[in-house]
Amino acid sequence: MDTRRLDLNLLLALDALLSERNVTRAAKRLNLSQPALSAQLARLRTHFGDQLFTPTSRGVLPTAAAEELRTPVRRALDEARRVFDQGRSFDPATAAFTFTVSSSDYMQASVLLPFLLALNEIAPNLRMMARLGAGRATSAELERGGLDLAFVQAGGPDVAGLRSSLVLEENYIGIARRGGATERSMTLERFVSARHVIVSPAGDGFSGPTDEALAALGLTRTVSFAVSSFVTLVEAVSRSDLLAVAPARLASRYADRLDMFEPPVAVPGFGIAMAWHDRTHDHPAHRWLRDRLATFCRDA
Repeated sequence: MDTRRLDLNLLLALDALLSERNVTRAAKRLNLSQPALSAQLARLRTHFGDQLFTPTSRGVLPTAAAEELRTPVRRALDEARRVFDQGRSFDPATAAFTFTVSSSDYMQASVLLPFLLALNEIAPNLRMMARLGAGRATSAELERGGLDLAFVQAGGPDVAGLRSSLVLEENYIGIARRGGATERSMTLERFVSARHVIVSPAGDGFSGPTDEALAALGLTRTVSFAVSSFVTLVEAVSRSDLLAVAPARLASRYADRLDMFEPPVAVPGFGIAMAWHDRTHDHPAHRWLRDRLATFCRDA
């Protein structure tokens, strides 16, 4: 092989096609026209002596030979990125960079939004795309570059095979509309007799950790509404006589609209981990962002 004619762009094209399985999306990801990407695919086919991708009604399907190239191509690109990152300085005050972060709406409202407001003062040219959690697809999204960082439940399956770090531990607190809870301590009897709203992101039903804790005492409560986000939960409570149990960090952001009380039943809290892929581990900008977020979560 004539190494003087090596073209790294061909590996980028192959990686994009393997990830997207669609020529249009791969071209958009690479900021190329479809004819330009098709020309690169033709060169790849000639080089490897294989069709590599078979057209289907929904895109393109990798051949066995293309699948065998997936891991070595990804490793080669990761190593190339590390080479180009060596010695690069990162100045947040002047750098122009875009991050894509996945999290729950709870994390967006209680951590990411205040973080971004503070970040604007330190790094005015940095942008962040905050997306709702990708669930089981988180690992694949981080691997293929669709995500740079994800906030997931600590110890959950979404962090398998990823680098991760526990960034915060959260407790639950009871919430009622302003003036709706006259005492910091609420009786179990009053709590159970009230109507409640819960968060059920996947529409799984009308029960959650609080109901499990009540069931252990042989008690039940009336859950009138199940909503898909914590922000909607706060809105519902602040405008009605409904009660709820919500993450304490989130509730504190709405202290002007809510009364807070200690739940009369012990509800286990949860941990949040920050997860990322090896491909961004040593990148100066990504490392800076992870460090800043970890510090912000710790101090929030």
